[in-house]
Amino acid sequence: MTRDAYADRCEDLFALCGFTEARKAAEAGLAELGPDPVLYRWLGLAHAAEDDDDHDADAEAAYEAGLAQWPDDLGLLVSYLELCLRADTWSYPGRAARVERLKERIAVLAPAGSPEAARVDAALGWAGRGYWQDVRQRTAAATADRAASTSHGDDVAEALARGGGRAPAHPEDLRAVEVAAALELLDGPGRAPLRLVVRHRAAAYATALLLAIATNKALVLSGTVSYSVWGWIWFVPLLLAESRLRQARRLARERVIAATADRHAAAPEAGQAPAG
Repeated sequence: MTRDAYADRCEDLFALCGFTEARKAAEAGLAELGPDPVLYRWLGLAHAAEDDDDHDADAEAAYEAGLAQWPDDLGLLVSYLELCLRADTWSYPGRAARVERLKERIAVLAPAGSPEAARVDAALGWAGRGYWQDVRQRTAAATADRAASTSHGDDVAEALARGGGRAPAHPEDLRAVEVAAALELLDGPGRAPLRLVVRHRAAAYATALLLAIATNKALVLSGTVSYSVWGWIWFVPLLLAESRLRQARRLARERVIAATADRHAAAPEAGQAPAG
C-alpha cells in the first residue's frame, strides 16, 4: 500500500471513532513503508483521542518520533501543541511547558491566514475556555447524542411498522446498519413487548408513568406499605428497549469500522489484479 492509502484508511477509521483500528493502520503503514510524518501524526491522534494518560504518553512518543526526523512538519507540530495544551500542569509539567516553544515554532512556519494558523487559534481558544464554556459544550454534546438516539429510535420504529424487513444495507452506511442491528436484537417471539415499546415509545412512556403512579398510590392506600416505589417497575420494559437500541448503535459502529477496514485491506489486492 502507498502512504496515501494508509493515510486514507486512518482518516476513515478515525472519523468512525475506530481509534484502535486507526492506530493499527498507522502502525502497519510505518512497518511497511518506514518512518513517515503523516502516519506518525495519525498514530498520535488516534492515541490522543482515547483521552487517557497512557495513550497521551504514546501520542507524545509518536509526535516526537516524527518531529525528530521532520522538525518543521506543521501537522505534527500543531497536533503536538493540541496534546500539550490539554496536559495537566501539575501532573505533566514538562508537556505543558512545551506549549510556548511549539507556539513560537508554528508562528514562524504558519503564515497568518493559513489553515495551520487557524487551527492553532482554535486550539488556543479551547485551552483558554472557562467553566461555563465547558458546561455548554458538554450540554451540546449530550443534546446531540439524545437527538441521534431519538432519530435512531424513529428509524427502527418505522422499520418495525413496515414489518421489520431487513433489506440489505451498504456495509458502511452507519444509519442503515444501526437499524439492521436493532432489528436483529429485537427479533424473536420473546422480544415482542420490546418491539411494541419501540414502535410506540411516546405512548409507552406515558402509559408507564400513569401505571407507576397508580400502582404506588394503590399500594399506599391499601396499607400494604407506607411508601412505595414498586410502581416504577412498569418502566423496566422501556429501559430494556432503550438498552437494546444503545447496544445496536454500538454493534453497528463496530460492524461499519470492520467493513471500512476490510475495504481498505482489499484495495491493494484489487490494485494488484492482472490487467485484462
